[in-house]
Amino acid sequence: MTAKKKKLKETTIVQKHQKNFNALSKAFANNDVCLMDCIERATGEHVAVICAMHREEDGQIAMTPFAKFFNGNPYEMLISPLEYDESVKQKEGKDDVNKIGDSA
Repeated sequence: MTAKKKKLKETTIVQKHQKNFNALSKAFANNDVCLMDCIERATGEHVAVICAMHREEDGQIAMTPFAKFFNGNPYEMLISPLEYDESVKQKEGKDDVNKIGDSA
């Protein structure tokens, strides 16, 4: 009896957040969103947070945080996975060259 290998499907970070993105999209369509000033617990920094709003059974409005805005220029703070992979490949190539030079 041969065991069949089960191919594991890798989940991307975008797929992991798809459910939250869909909920946020629905909240925008229903005008149930707000922009709230929060304080980041780890740093004490003020951050602008996008929240979905809904009414609780007791009539209170609850806000669920979904996303925060960048404090700074996101183009300077982020790179795409493709750019990251390329930079790692370039670095590995330089390390290989250095190893060859060191062995002489």
